Amino acid sequence: MTRIINALADIAGQYDVLYCDLWGCLHDGKRLFPAAVAALRDFRARGGAVALITNAPRTQGAVRARLERMELPRDAWDVIVASGDATQEAMLMGAAGRRLWHVGPGKDDDLFDDIPAALADQPPIERVPFDQAEGIICTGPFDEFNDRPEDYRGRFLSAKTRGLKMLNANPDLVVDHGETRIICAGTLAQLYEEMGGEVLSFGKPHPPIYDLARRRLFEVGITFHDDHVLAVGDGIGTDIKGARLEGIDAVFVTGGLESARFGSDPENPDPAALADWLPGTGNAPQYAIGRLR
Repeated sequence: MTRIINALADIAGQYDVLYCDLWGCLHDGKRLFPAAVAALRDFRARGGAVALITNAPRTQGAVRARLERMELPRDAWDVIVASGDATQEAMLMGAAGRRLWHVGPGKDDDLFDDIPAALADQPPIERVPFDQAEGIICTGPFDEFNDRPEDYRGRFLSAKTRGLKMLNANPDLVVDHGETRIICAGTLAQLYEEMGGEVLSFGKPHPPIYDLARRRLFEVGITFHDDHVLAVGDGIGTDIKGARLEGIDAVFVTGGLESARFGSDPENPDPAALADWLPGTGNAPQYAIGRLR
């Protein structure tokens, strides 16, 4: 039975580490949520550690720079882990070949340019036109505000026929950018898979990003057991499913992607609507909260 809580502080004492999603929990793509920031700072002030874990198809450096521009206080987190980081590791190790067709906007170029020292000795990846590619890396649509999945069907059919493997750098299907809902790489990867193409994904709910989170925390001297980790997220099929698969507790933020399902007040989900919907997802979490606070 999922328990609706009023604030993170209601249960924080049971946990040493927080795996916190970004988009939909800490910000909306344009601005930070002050109550969520305060909750993270309070968790750390009580002795906990915070790993910001995002399905953004970017490197941790790019994610950190964006959060700094949004003026997220440095005392709100310990480490940042991005789906782009986990994907980059696989990409540089040749998981889809070394001549790749990049599906995605130019803002994701850091994935190819910002190479960590530990991977600097890997042979270079060459971005090539579609007809020269031996693999695909997808970070999102070329034009995230206007493209539709069907725009890619023709090239995906050709890619599948050629046996090209796709690296999916962001398993999210959609995200809300302010008031606008846009598709993510996950939607395109889903289409490619439905067409018979092979897809490898690295962000939530898949294991690589959680393995990377543990490594990043250990690198800064934070040791813990999974029994004392709490995941927070608004993606039932990514954040919450990932927590279930990893065997860790989770808080579902109902006021994010699924807000319309639970009544008119995103801060206070309707308990009956939540109880009706969650069992059908197969990913019912231990806790739910309207907005992270």
